[in-house]
Amino acid sequence: MDFQPVQVGSITLDPVVVMLALVSLAVLALVFLAAILMVNMSRRREDASAHSAQLGEMKVRLQTLAEGSASRHGELARAVNERLDRMTHKVGTDLNETSRKTHESISKLNERLAVIDTAQRNLTELSSNMVGLQEILSNKQARGAFGQMRMETIVADGLPKGAYTFQATLSNGKRPDCLLHLPNTPAGIVIDAKFPLEGFEAFRVAQRDDEKKLAARQVRTDVTVHIEAMAERYLIVGETQDNAILFVPSESIYADLAEHFPDLLQKAHRARIMICAPNTLMLAVQTMQAILKDVQMREQAHLIQGEVAKLMEDMGRFRTRVLDLQRHFGQANADIDKIITSEEKITSRGRKIENLDFAEATPTEIAKQNGSTRSPEPAQAPTATPGQRPREGARIIRQPDLLAGE
Repeated sequence: MDFQPVQVGSITLDPVVVMLALVSLAVLALVFLAAILMVNMSRRREDASAHSAQLGEMKVRLQTLAEGSASRHGELARAVNERLDRMTHKVGTDLNETSRKTHESISKLNERLAVIDTAQRNLTELSSNMVGLQEILSNKQARGAFGQMRMETIVADGLPKGAYTFQATLSNGKRPDCLLHLPNTPAGIVIDAKFPLEGFEAFRVAQRDDEKKLAARQVRTDVTVHIEAMAERYLIVGETQDNAILFVPSESIYADLAEHFPDLLQKAHRARIMICAPNTLMLAVQTMQAILKDVQMREQAHLIQGEVAKLMEDMGRFRTRVLDLQRHFGQANADIDKIITSEEKITSRGRKIENLDFAEATPTEIAKQNGSTRSPEPAQAPTATPGQRPREGARIIRQPDLLAGE
């Protein structure tokens, strides 16, 4: 192949040189590309290793995070379970407490219901009794019997038998409800339980002023008539006391009488009629009971004095016997002291005999052994001439005599 030179302007180019230059340039480009590729490959490897290291680190972190998440999840689950257990226990306790309180409340409610039932039964019985009492008070005879029964109960509870008589007959033929017998006098106290109550009932239920005035007029008329009748029938000279008792079976009626009708009380007082409610009659009965006890004590005073005199005589004899007993005890104590002294002497002499101690005792020791505090005077031995016998009555003290305490 023949390559002709190429003329380019003033420069002549050899095709071979141009080809070699192009080839060189191509080779250089290839080498440059190869170097670039190698650099890129190394960078890629470094990046891959770095990526792999980062992936490993990320894997470790992810694993650590997973483990931390698992532990936190376990702690969270445990905390949740514990809280649920506490909540369950608290709810159970609250339910038990609520159940107990509910049971107690139901029990108390049942007790209160039982009390209410009992109160209702009592109210029912009371209403029936009130109806019965109203029926009694509405009937004049039944009302009189009711007042007489209350009066008899008060008198019988406060006074002994024999101090009163129910339905006694007087000399004029009248029969009061009760006659109280006073001591040391034949005249008794009359009690009448027939108090007029119709006017009081009308006065209590009256609503208008004219009705009240009409009822008050009826009350004054009925009570005045009854007071005059009592003064005429039951005040008998020598047989009854100068005063009689008109018994009112209700404290409320007596209060109404004292509040709204004080003139009637004054009129009764002038007529020597004492209007008494149950409490006042009870006080009067207790006063009479004290009077009866005082009279009985005075009647028995001489018997009490006799018994006291006998008691004093018995006390004198008792004192004499006590003194005799004291004297006997003193004598017995002296004898016991003497016996103890003799025992001590016998014991002392027994010890001397046991120890063979026969030394002659001095007069002072002899006096101590005999229990005497005075020193005996020295005995004067009788003088005798040699060959002469001792005088009659003189005594020779020997060792056994000293041991015998002579």
